[in-house]
Amino acid sequence: MKVFAIGSIVKPLSEEERERVLGKEVPHTLQLYLDGAIDQFWFRGDRPGPIFLMNAESVEAAKAVIDKMPIVAEGFAEYDYYPVGPLAPLGRLIQGL
Repeated sequence: MKVFAIGSIVKPLSEEERERVLGKEVPHTLQLYLDGAIDQFWFRGDRPGPIFLMNAESVEAAKAVIDKMPIVAEGFAEYDYYPVGPLAPLGRLIQGL
């Protein structure tokens, strides 16, 4: 299944914290992408935080992956999770083909 994980910064980072945490966060995120857990990623346009389209067996599995990210584990960010799938009503448009 696919899961959107939408992050929000809930505790501002000082410059020192930003360097320390992001120094771990960026390679961690890249490894998740290379491992296939994160399929696509974007940066939010409305406020600081990423949006990940994840490959996961469930929302709980996606949450377990995200909870290990340094910025979440250290309490600076939180995520909301939304399971998504194909737009099923489109099948009605091709019935009978």
